[in-house]
Amino acid sequence: MRKSDLKSLDIASLWRGLTRSDAGIADRVVPPTGFTAQLTLFAAGAMAFLAVFALALTLATGRLAERWSEALAQTITVRISAAPDQVEAQTSAVLEALRTTPGAGNAHVVSDDEVEELLEPWFGPGVPVDALPVPRLIEVTGSTRDFDAAALRLRLEAEAPDAVIDDHTSWRQPLVTAANRLRVLGIMSLALIAAASGAMITLAAKAALAANGQVIRVMRLIGARDITIATAFVRRFTRRAALGAAGGTALGTLAIFVLPDMSDAGGFLTGLGFQGWGWLLPLAIPVLSAGIGFLATRWAALGMLRKIP
Repeated sequence: MRKSDLKSLDIASLWRGLTRSDAGIADRVVPPTGFTAQLTLFAAGAMAFLAVFALALTLATGRLAERWSEALAQTITVRISAAPDQVEAQTSAVLEALRTTPGAGNAHVVSDDEVEELLEPWFGPGVPVDALPVPRLIEVTGSTRDFDAAALRLRLEAEAPDAVIDDHTSWRQPLVTAANRLRVLGIMSLALIAAASGAMITLAAKAALAANGQVIRVMRLIGARDITIATAFVRRFTRRAALGAAGGTALGTLAIFVLPDMSDAGGFLTGLGFQGWGWLLPLAIPVLSAGIGFLATRWAALGMLRKIP
Protein backbone atom coordinates (compact mmCIF):
# COMPACT_ATOMS: atom_id res chain seq x y z
CA MET A 1 0.00 0.00 0.00
CA ARG A 2 1.41 3.45 -0.93
CA LYS A 3 2.07 6.10 1.69
CA SER A 4 -0.19 8.48 -0.17
CA ASP A 5 -3.07 6.07 0.36
CA LEU A 6 -2.44 5.94 4.07
CA LYS A 7 -2.39 9.72 4.31
CA SER A 8 -5.67 10.02 2.44
CA LEU A 9 -7.41 7.82 5.01
CA ASP A 10 -6.73 10.24 7.87
CA ILE A 11 -5.03 7.70 10.11
CA ALA A 12 -4.88 10.10 13.02
CA SER A 13 -8.66 10.43 12.97
CA LEU A 14 -9.08 6.65 12.81
CA TRP A 15 -6.69 6.16 15.68
CA ARG A 16 -8.58 8.64 17.84
CA GLY A 17 -11.79 6.72 17.09
CA LEU A 18 -10.08 3.44 17.90
CA THR A 19 -8.79 4.63 21.24
CA ARG A 20 -12.03 6.28 22.25
CA SER A 21 -14.77 3.74 21.54
CA ASP A 22 -16.25 1.41 18.97
CA ALA A 23 -18.82 4.09 18.19
CA GLY A 24 -16.03 6.31 16.87
CA ILE A 25 -14.89 3.52 14.58
CA ALA A 26 -18.42 3.05 13.28
CA ASP A 27 -18.63 6.73 12.41
CA ARG A 28 -15.44 6.50 10.34
CA VAL A 29 -15.48 3.00 8.88
CA VAL A 30 -19.16 2.46 8.04
CA PRO A 31 -20.51 4.95 5.47
CA PRO A 32 -23.44 6.86 7.04
CA THR A 33 -25.10 7.37 3.66
CA GLY A 34 -25.02 5.81 0.24
CA PHE A 35 -26.43 2.81 -1.53
CA THR A 36 -26.03 0.32 1.34
CA ALA A 37 -27.65 2.65 3.86
CA GLN A 38 -30.63 3.31 1.57
CA LEU A 39 -30.95 -0.38 0.71
CA THR A 40 -30.97 -1.39 4.37
CA LEU A 41 -33.56 1.21 5.34
CA PHE A 42 -35.81 0.41 2.36
CA ALA A 43 -35.58 -3.37 2.78
CA ALA A 44 -36.30 -3.20 6.51
CA GLY A 45 -39.19 -0.79 6.00
CA ALA A 46 -40.78 -2.77 3.15
CA MET A 47 -40.47 -6.10 4.98
CA ALA A 48 -41.93 -4.59 8.16
CA PHE A 49 -44.86 -3.16 6.19
CA LEU A 50 -45.61 -6.60 4.74
CA ALA A 51 -45.09 -8.24 8.13
CA VAL A 52 -47.86 -6.10 9.63
CA PHE A 53 -50.35 -7.39 7.07
CA ALA A 54 -49.15 -10.98 7.43
CA LEU A 55 -49.54 -10.69 11.20
CA ALA A 56 -53.01 -9.20 10.83
CA LEU A 57 -54.03 -12.02 8.47
CA THR A 58 -52.70 -14.64 10.89
CA LEU A 59 -54.63 -13.22 13.82
CA ALA A 60 -57.81 -12.68 11.77
CA THR A 61 -57.89 -16.23 10.44
CA GLY A 62 -57.28 -17.57 13.92
CA ARG A 63 -60.26 -15.63 15.24
CA LEU A 64 -62.32 -16.73 12.25
CA ALA A 65 -61.58 -20.41 12.87
CA GLU A 66 -62.47 -20.09 16.54
CA ARG A 67 -65.67 -18.15 15.80
CA TRP A 68 -66.87 -20.66 13.20
CA SER A 69 -66.01 -23.60 15.40
CA GLU A 70 -67.70 -22.23 18.52
CA ALA A 71 -70.78 -20.88 16.73
CA LEU A 72 -71.50 -24.03 14.78
CA ALA A 73 -70.62 -26.36 17.62
CA GLN A 74 -73.42 -24.79 19.67
CA THR A 75 -76.04 -25.13 16.93
CA ILE A 76 -77.77 -28.20 15.51
CA THR A 77 -80.68 -28.60 13.13
CA VAL A 78 -83.32 -31.32 13.13
CA ARG A 79 -85.08 -32.05 9.84
CA ILE A 80 -88.40 -33.90 9.81
CA SER A 81 -89.28 -35.31 6.39
CA ALA A 82 -92.41 -37.21 7.38
CA ALA A 83 -95.79 -37.68 5.74
CA PRO A 84 -98.13 -34.67 6.10
CA ASP A 85 -100.32 -36.45 8.61
CA GLN A 86 -97.30 -37.37 10.80
CA VAL A 87 -95.35 -34.12 10.73
CA GLU A 88 -97.01 -32.55 13.78
CA ALA A 89 -96.78 -35.72 15.88
CA GLN A 90 -93.11 -36.23 15.12
CA THR A 91 -92.39 -32.53 15.68
CA SER A 92 -93.90 -32.79 19.15
CA ALA A 93 -91.87 -35.94 19.83
CA VAL A 94 -88.65 -34.22 18.77
CA LEU A 95 -89.37 -31.16 20.90
CA GLU A 96 -90.05 -33.36 23.90
CA ALA A 97 -86.85 -35.33 23.32
CA LEU A 98 -84.85 -32.12 23.05
CA ARG A 99 -86.45 -30.71 26.18
CA THR A 100 -85.44 -33.73 28.24
CA THR A 101 -81.95 -34.12 26.74
CA PRO A 102 -79.20 -32.61 28.93
CA GLY A 103 -77.30 -29.77 27.26
CA ALA A 104 -79.51 -29.69 24.17
CA GLY A 105 -80.14 -25.94 24.42
CA ASN A 106 -83.17 -24.04 23.19
CA ALA A 107 -85.34 -25.56 20.44
CA HIS A 108 -87.15 -23.38 17.92
CA VAL A 109 -89.46 -24.58 15.16
CA VAL A 110 -88.62 -22.66 11.97
CA SER A 111 -91.78 -21.03 10.62
CA ASP A 112 -92.83 -20.88 6.96
CA ASP A 113 -91.90 -17.19 6.81
CA GLU A 114 -88.39 -17.97 8.04
CA VAL A 115 -88.05 -20.79 5.54
CA GLU A 116 -89.13 -18.41 2.80
CA GLU A 117 -86.38 -15.99 3.84
CA LEU A 118 -83.83 -18.81 3.72
CA LEU A 119 -84.90 -19.79 0.20
CA GLU A 120 -85.21 -16.26 -1.14
CA PRO A 121 -81.52 -15.90 -2.20
CA TRP A 122 -81.91 -18.95 -4.48
CA PHE A 123 -85.53 -18.79 -5.63
CA GLY A 124 -86.36 -15.10 -5.27
CA PRO A 125 -89.11 -13.47 -3.20
CA GLY A 126 -92.54 -15.00 -2.75
CA VAL A 127 -91.43 -18.64 -2.66
CA PRO A 128 -94.50 -20.92 -2.34
CA VAL A 129 -93.26 -22.86 0.65
CA ASP A 130 -96.51 -24.83 0.92
CA ALA A 131 -96.10 -26.16 -2.62
CA LEU A 132 -92.51 -27.29 -2.09
CA PRO A 133 -91.43 -30.49 -0.33
CA VAL A 134 -89.65 -28.55 2.38
CA PRO A 135 -89.05 -30.54 5.58
CA ARG A 136 -90.02 -29.24 8.99
CA LEU A 137 -86.96 -27.63 10.56
CA ILE A 138 -86.17 -27.32 14.24
CA GLU A 139 -83.21 -25.15 15.15
CA VAL A 140 -81.43 -25.86 18.42
CA THR A 141 -79.08 -23.20 19.79
CA GLY A 142 -76.96 -22.90 22.90
CA SER A 143 -75.92 -26.53 23.09
CA THR A 144 -73.36 -27.26 25.78
CA ARG A 145 -70.57 -29.81 25.99
CA ASP A 146 -72.87 -32.13 27.91
CA PHE A 147 -75.03 -32.58 24.84
CA ASP A 148 -74.78 -36.10 23.39
CA ALA A 149 -75.89 -36.04 19.75
CA ALA A 150 -75.37 -39.79 19.31
CA ALA A 151 -77.72 -40.61 22.19
CA LEU A 152 -80.34 -38.21 20.82
CA ARG A 153 -80.16 -39.90 17.41
CA LEU A 154 -80.82 -43.29 18.96
CA ARG A 155 -83.80 -41.93 20.86
CA LEU A 156 -85.31 -40.23 17.82
CA GLU A 157 -85.00 -43.40 15.76
CA ALA A 158 -87.67 -44.87 18.00
CA GLU A 159 -89.79 -41.81 18.73
CA ALA A 160 -89.45 -39.84 15.45
CA PRO A 161 -88.01 -42.12 12.75
CA ASP A 162 -88.24 -39.46 10.02
CA ALA A 163 -86.18 -36.93 12.01
CA VAL A 164 -82.56 -36.34 11.03
CA ILE A 165 -80.05 -34.52 13.25
CA ASP A 166 -77.52 -32.30 11.51
CA ASP A 167 -74.76 -31.01 13.79
CA HIS A 168 -73.07 -29.25 10.82
CA THR A 169 -69.89 -31.32 11.20
CA SER A 170 -69.79 -32.22 7.49
CA TRP A 171 -69.37 -28.62 6.38
CA ARG A 172 -68.10 -27.03 9.58
CA GLN A 173 -64.84 -28.96 9.65
CA PRO A 174 -63.71 -27.94 6.12
CA LEU A 175 -64.29 -24.27 7.00
CA VAL A 176 -62.31 -24.53 10.21
CA THR A 177 -59.56 -26.47 8.42
CA ALA A 178 -59.36 -23.81 5.70
CA ALA A 179 -59.09 -21.04 8.28
CA ASN A 180 -56.38 -22.92 10.17
CA ARG A 181 -54.43 -23.44 6.96
CA LEU A 182 -54.66 -19.74 6.19
CA ARG A 183 -53.25 -19.08 9.63
CA VAL A 184 -50.35 -21.42 8.90
CA LEU A 185 -49.76 -19.60 5.60
CA GLY A 186 -49.67 -16.33 7.52
CA ILE A 187 -47.03 -17.71 9.87
CA MET A 188 -45.03 -19.00 6.91
CA SER A 189 -45.29 -15.58 5.30
CA LEU A 190 -43.86 -14.00 8.43
CA ALA A 191 -40.97 -16.46 8.36
CA LEU A 192 -40.29 -15.75 4.67
CA ILE A 193 -40.42 -12.00 5.30
CA ALA A 194 -37.88 -12.38 8.09
CA ALA A 195 -35.63 -14.49 5.85
CA ALA A 196 -35.87 -12.00 2.99
CA SER A 197 -35.09 -9.12 5.33
CA GLY A 198 -32.05 -10.95 6.65
CA ALA A 199 -30.85 -11.71 3.12
CA MET A 200 -31.16 -8.07 2.02
CA ILE A 201 -29.32 -6.80 5.10
CA THR A 202 -26.61 -9.41 4.56
CA LEU A 203 -26.11 -8.26 0.96
CA ALA A 204 -25.97 -4.62 2.03
CA ALA A 205 -23.46 -5.37 4.78
CA LYS A 206 -21.23 -7.38 2.44
CA ALA A 207 -21.34 -4.58 -0.12
CA ALA A 208 -20.31 -2.04 2.51
CA LEU A 209 -17.48 -4.27 3.72
CA ALA A 210 -16.24 -4.88 0.19
CA ALA A 211 -16.32 -1.16 -0.61
CA ASN A 212 -14.29 -0.38 2.51
CA GLY A 213 -11.70 -3.10 2.13
CA GLN A 214 -8.86 -0.60 1.96
CA VAL A 215 -10.04 1.17 5.10
CA ILE A 216 -10.28 -2.16 6.91
CA ARG A 217 -6.66 -2.98 6.01
CA VAL A 218 -5.54 0.33 7.46
CA MET A 219 -7.60 -0.31 10.60
CA ARG A 220 -5.71 -3.56 11.06
CA LEU A 221 -2.40 -1.79 10.60
CA ILE A 222 -3.15 0.59 13.46
CA GLY A 223 -4.20 -2.23 15.78
CA ALA A 224 -7.94 -2.77 15.27
CA ARG A 225 -9.13 -6.34 15.69
CA ASP A 226 -11.61 -7.98 13.33
CA ILE A 227 -14.20 -8.30 16.08
CA THR A 228 -13.92 -4.55 16.73
CA ILE A 229 -14.39 -3.71 13.06
CA ALA A 230 -17.27 -6.18 12.79
CA THR A 231 -18.92 -4.62 15.83
CA ALA A 232 -18.80 -1.22 14.13
CA PHE A 233 -20.69 -2.56 11.11
CA VAL A 234 -23.11 -4.52 13.28
CA ARG A 235 -24.02 -1.45 15.32
CA ARG A 236 -24.64 0.74 12.31
CA PHE A 237 -26.66 -1.81 10.30
CA THR A 238 -28.68 -2.89 13.34
CA ARG A 239 -29.66 0.74 13.89
CA ARG A 240 -30.65 1.12 10.25
CA ALA A 241 -32.73 -2.05 10.31
CA ALA A 242 -34.56 -0.90 13.43
CA LEU A 243 -35.26 2.56 12.04
CA GLY A 244 -36.47 1.24 8.68
CA ALA A 245 -38.67 -1.36 10.36
CA ALA A 246 -40.14 1.25 12.69
CA GLY A 247 -41.20 3.37 9.73
CA GLY A 248 -42.63 0.41 7.82
CA THR A 249 -44.48 -0.82 10.91
CA ALA A 250 -46.01 2.60 11.50
CA LEU A 251 -47.25 2.81 7.91
CA GLY A 252 -48.57 -0.76 7.95
CA THR A 253 -50.40 -0.26 11.24
CA LEU A 254 -51.93 2.95 9.95
CA ALA A 255 -53.09 1.14 6.79
CA ILE A 256 -54.71 -1.58 8.90
CA PHE A 257 -56.35 1.04 11.10
CA VAL A 258 -58.02 2.84 8.18
CA LEU A 259 -59.38 -0.34 6.58
CA PRO A 260 -63.18 -0.14 6.15
CA ASP A 261 -65.35 -2.01 8.62
CA MET A 262 -66.68 -5.13 6.90
CA SER A 263 -68.65 -6.44 9.86
CA ASP A 264 -71.99 -5.37 8.39
CA ALA A 265 -71.31 -7.24 5.15
CA GLY A 266 -70.37 -10.38 7.03
CA GLY A 267 -67.71 -11.23 4.48
CA PHE A 268 -64.36 -12.92 4.85
CA LEU A 269 -62.67 -9.60 5.67
CA THR A 270 -64.74 -9.27 8.83
CA GLY A 271 -62.35 -8.63 11.68
CA LEU A 272 -59.26 -8.34 9.47
CA GLY A 273 -56.83 -6.40 11.61
CA PHE A 274 -55.94 -6.17 15.27
CA GLN A 275 -58.23 -6.25 18.25
CA GLY A 276 -57.53 -5.35 21.85
CA TRP A 277 -54.03 -6.26 22.95
CA GLY A 278 -53.29 -7.34 19.38
CA TRP A 279 -52.52 -3.70 18.52
CA LEU A 280 -49.37 -4.06 20.63
CA LEU A 281 -47.99 -6.93 18.57
CA PRO A 282 -46.68 -4.75 15.70
CA LEU A 283 -44.40 -3.09 18.23
CA ALA A 284 -42.36 -6.29 18.27
CA ILE A 285 -41.60 -6.04 14.54
CA PRO A 286 -38.87 -3.34 14.82
CA VAL A 287 -37.30 -5.25 17.71
CA LEU A 288 -37.25 -8.47 15.70
CA SER A 289 -35.95 -6.60 12.67
CA ALA A 290 -33.10 -5.19 14.75
CA GLY A 291 -32.31 -8.71 15.95
CA ILE A 292 -32.30 -10.00 12.38
CA GLY A 293 -30.06 -7.11 11.34
CA PHE A 294 -27.68 -7.84 14.21
CA LEU A 295 -27.36 -11.54 13.37
CA ALA A 296 -27.17 -11.05 9.60
CA THR A 297 -24.59 -8.26 9.79
CA ARG A 298 -22.44 -10.08 12.33
CA TRP A 299 -22.41 -13.23 10.20
CA ALA A 300 -21.66 -11.27 7.02
CA ALA A 301 -18.99 -9.09 8.64
CA LEU A 302 -17.03 -11.90 10.24
CA GLY A 303 -17.22 -13.92 7.03
CA MET A 304 -16.05 -11.06 4.83
CA LEU A 305 -13.25 -10.04 7.22
CA ARG A 306 -11.80 -13.52 6.97
CA LYS A 307 -11.63 -13.08 3.19
CA ILE A 308 -10.02 -9.64 3.24
CA PRO A 309 -6.21 -10.12 3.44
